[in-house]
Amino acid sequence: MILAGEASGDERAAEVLRALKALAHEDSFRVFGCGGPALRAEGAETLADIAETAIIGPLEIARALARFYALYRRLLRAARERRPAAVLLVDWPEFNVKLLRPLKRLGLPTIYYIGPQVWAWRTYRVRAIRRYVDRLIVTLPFEVEFYRRYGIAAEYVGHPLVDTVRPTLSRAAFYEKHGLRSDRPVISLLPGSRRTEVEHILPILARAARALHARWPAQFLIPLAATIPPEMAWSVLRRALQPPDLPARLLEGETYDALAHADLAVITSGTATLEAAVLGTPMIVVYRARAINYLLVRPLLHLDTFGMVNLLAGERIAPELIQWDLTPERLARTMMEVLADPMRRELMRARLAEVRRRLGEGGAARRAAEIILRVITEAEAHRFGRGGLRDEDRIV
Repeated sequence: MILAGEASGDERAAEVLRALKALAHEDSFRVFGCGGPALRAEGAETLADIAETAIIGPLEIARALARFYALYRRLLRAARERRPAAVLLVDWPEFNVKLLRPLKRLGLPTIYYIGPQVWAWRTYRVRAIRRYVDRLIVTLPFEVEFYRRYGIAAEYVGHPLVDTVRPTLSRAAFYEKHGLRSDRPVISLLPGSRRTEVEHILPILARAARALHARWPAQFLIPLAATIPPEMAWSVLRRALQPPDLPARLLEGETYDALAHADLAVITSGTATLEAAVLGTPMIVVYRARAINYLLVRPLLHLDTFGMVNLLAGERIAPELIQWDLTPERLARTMMEVLADPMRRELMRARLAEVRRRLGEGGAARRAAEIILRVITEAEAHRFGRGGLRDEDRIV
């Protein structure tokens, strides 16, 4: 059973499933749970789709409580009836952490891949992880020491983006495909993978881009996550820009090319900042949520910086414009400052290269698959009376 509720988690889960099939020489793994197109492409049966589960913010979650409770019961019922060899929970802490205790009561081995970012907020969740997770697999190097302080033996496998993030086209081929000019800067605008993010952030990005373009003609790309329909993004753009005169192209399935070949990227805080780091693209990190969501969540955050790339670097190498600081005027000014300073962009690329080194040498999905196979083997041995998970193998 695999539980992934967002676009990035769906992709990471599919990578692990592919590695599992290769390691076990088995093409017919029966997998069910929650996921999206990447997991389905690997043969998984998805009882719920990421298009309906990828929401963010207390207000949106409250509005969807009935739907999520129905999903919670559906997935638990499936786990009870099908008795999977193991349950792999991938990121998605707002939902997955709630499932840990009932899954454990069913006697199912639980493996958490890409553990909750409890070092950033909601540290109290370590109690549930310590009690109900058999294996915790993390992808950021500093997480091992963090969890050790709470008596949890996390296993670091490196970051999966190192293996997957690469362009498919050369710069020249990409420019030719989209009719881009080499004498004008290319700026990629990434508004997020959730509909609520796109609704709140894309209008600001578009207005800032138009303000910049009036002073410094540029070319704008808007690569969309798999969870965002193009018609929805166009609708947001039309409402934000009157008249809709921004020279921008919406791209589907070309995020890595759009990042790799951009002179600058404006990225909604999240996994995409690490993708840009792997590709060495200078960036500005942005985020904006509903005011009530921000006011409710901000006291729970333990960090002064939001961008994952800045957290890994240990310094603010990319500018951040968060919540009230994210306005079209301020973003346009920041973009202008970065574009006008080639030395600043080169220094940023050098520091991003160091972040890339800290993400490991690749092979994260395969190492995670090896851990999962060990858990399944040990659980099966226990089921047939030949011993089980050894005390030293548990996370406590």
